[in-house]
Amino acid sequence: MTEIRPNLVTSLRRLRPAEAPPPPVARPDDEQCELCPLTIAPKHRHLLHLDERRILCVCETCWAVRSGDAEFRPVGNRTLRLDEFALTDEQWASFQIPIGLAFFMVSTVSGSVVGLYPSPAGATECELDLEAWELLCAENPVLGSLEADVEALVVNRLADPPQHAIVPIDRAYELVGVIKSSWEGISGGAATEQAVEGYFAGLR
Repeated sequence: MTEIRPNLVTSLRRLRPAEAPPPPVARPDDEQCELCPLTIAPKHRHLLHLDERRILCVCETCWAVRSGDAEFRPVGNRTLRLDEFALTDEQWASFQIPIGLAFFMVSTVSGSVVGLYPSPAGATECELDLEAWELLCAENPVLGSLEADVEALVVNRLADPPQHAIVPIDRAYELVGVIKSSWEGISGGAATEQAVEGYFAGLR
């Protein structure tokens, strides 16, 4: 049977509001470090606040000093395309993600695997069935190297063929920002689909 993939805009239109807002994609040139009064450049370091699951934009000094604090982690630094990734329709259905666009991370705070999917309002979060996740890891050993908290598996099943990648957690949240910043009017417009295509093209 030929699989019919849902339209991105149609799928996103049905989503409920976000439970936790992602960090903005773009920031002004005179942005201030979120841990001290110093000004930081447009290209700067990020730290993850573990309990709040929030990305902080920080200066080099704060990144070096606070990276060892219990509540912070430096975000990941690798981007790995997974062109041979195995994920069946049945496995995807077991994750109960309402659209074909999401990212997944292992949380040491909650002791669970968390799935987040974008909407025009932000990111919506849900916990995954651990048995389903373990089966996915067994079929894709590369997931054994996924660094908890600071890396994510990004999945785009709205593309043909589907796209998969391991990315730093700040880049995963960037996908949510792409949806929010490109959404126009009620329907979202063609710009949203183009923005998602551009995001995954940039992972190459």
